Amino acid sequence: MSSTAPARTDTRDLHSTRWTGLAVLVLAVTVVALDATVLSLAIPSISETLRPSGTQLLWIGDSYSFVLAGLLVSMGALSDRIGRKKLLLIGSAAFGAASLLAAYAPGPGWLILARALLGVAGATIMPSTLSLIRALFPDDRERATAIGIWGAAATAGAALGPVVGGVLLEHFWWGSVFLMNIPVLVLLLVLGARLLPESKDPKPGRWDVLSVALSMAGVIGVVYAIKEAAAHGLARWDVPVTFLLGAAALTVFVRRQLRLESPLLDVRLFANRRFTAAVTASLISLVGVSGVIFVSSQYLQLVRGYGPLQAGLAELPAFAGSVAGGLLTARLARRFGARTLLTTCLLAMGLGMGVLGFLQQDTTYLALAASFLVVGTAEGVAYTLSADLVLTAAPADKAGAASAVSETAYELGTALGIALVGSVVGSIYASGLTVPATAGPEATARAGESLGAAVETAGTLPADVAAPLLASARDAFVQGMNSAGLLAALLLAGSALMAWRLLRGLPAQEAPAQQAPARNTLTQRTPTREAPVEVTPAQEAEKTVA
Repeated sequence: MSSTAPARTDTRDLHSTRWTGLAVLVLAVTVVALDATVLSLAIPSISETLRPSGTQLLWIGDSYSFVLAGLLVSMGALSDRIGRKKLLLIGSAAFGAASLLAAYAPGPGWLILARALLGVAGATIMPSTLSLIRALFPDDRERATAIGIWGAAATAGAALGPVVGGVLLEHFWWGSVFLMNIPVLVLLLVLGARLLPESKDPKPGRWDVLSVALSMAGVIGVVYAIKEAAAHGLARWDVPVTFLLGAAALTVFVRRQLRLESPLLDVRLFANRRFTAAVTASLISLVGVSGVIFVSSQYLQLVRGYGPLQAGLAELPAFAGSVAGGLLTARLARRFGARTLLTTCLLAMGLGMGVLGFLQQDTTYLALAASFLVVGTAEGVAYTLSADLVLTAAPADKAGAASAVSETAYELGTALGIALVGSVVGSIYASGLTVPATAGPEATARAGESLGAAVETAGTLPADVAAPLLASARDAFVQGMNSAGLLAALLLAGSALMAWRLLRGLPAQEAPAQQAPARNTLTQRTPTREAPVEVTPAQEAEKTVA
């Protein structure tokens, strides 16, 4: 008996180390996800302090996600080459430095720059978190649970942002939402260095700098053009030119990856319909969700009159739902199959977003809370399931690059959502705003930039002029939010239809080429004891997706 005790102790220690390591990764992904939304409740305070223009306000909101999305693929491939743990720790230190710069930014330009640097640092953290899970958990069922917890942290971090921001803004200035990162990142650096294993591609190939430049130029160029077209139309010559240049860069990038022996991103993965469905569904769903959450935070404070803490608590149902959704994903996927579950969640998110299309200034909070709960729960499931479908479609030595695709869709969706939905709301707001003539031309121009600017301007005007200005501004903003909610609902309905069609009865030859068989951790059934078998994603697809 004594001879077996050390082995059992070693097994328990290894098991404990894996789950402690997962806690470190959860800490990392929560910080990065939280930073994408924590600023939403600080927008009114930033508007008052730094006095940004309407366009600068949008850039403050989405420069973080734009840069993050543009670099994720490159950083995912870099983590495969130099080591996922090493890049995670480097990125965490850089994230702390950029947080200090953002907290004490003296003007809107500096804040936009700091948010972009946070995006660079975040891009070095995110791909490593998911790919290290694959290294920590070789067992399929344990990995399924780990990915569920990771997905819950990613979606919950984004949903928790307004709550944390509200608590801080109730007692401190807006820069505190960045300073809170510092102690968390110090803890992450200490624990990560001790607990996380190092893993990387044993045959990484050379680092292709041209591919890095092409991917970043393509993503940022296309996204910038879409953002500016939504805000100003196609009247400006630089919008279509930027779009064409970005699209050309992406085209050259794809062709180059097909020729390279060790590509930055194996674009052949998109031939797998499960992979494509998961990535596209994640992208489109985040476009709708992130954009509406961005404007709903302003609605709660500037239209309904909630304080920052009260507004953050009002969005708490989204946080609770996203945690529950992420943790239940593995069980739901095994019961209903990937196709049914993903499609249902996208439709549920569309329904929740559609509710916002009918909100008014005095609508009961229960309707808003129900919408947040449905959207948060469905998003938690959809994102976690999509991440697993993407991760298990790639070979283990390319886990960093594959997980970067999933997170690129997440961040790109977040950036596009804020840009597109914010631009739609801004356009409808500007066209629907009526400013009393006695306010003067300067006040009229300032109030037309954003609802926050209108509230600030009203504070400088006589009461008989301020009251009708505020009433018109709030009404115009609500009309814009209604349109954004309905637009998001249509996007999600279209995404659900696409996922249903792409995930329909995949034959065996749809398995990804040139990779060792990998099991789908969330949708796999337990093999019988009499006939143990290895189940590939393609084989499992025939059982769970049909």
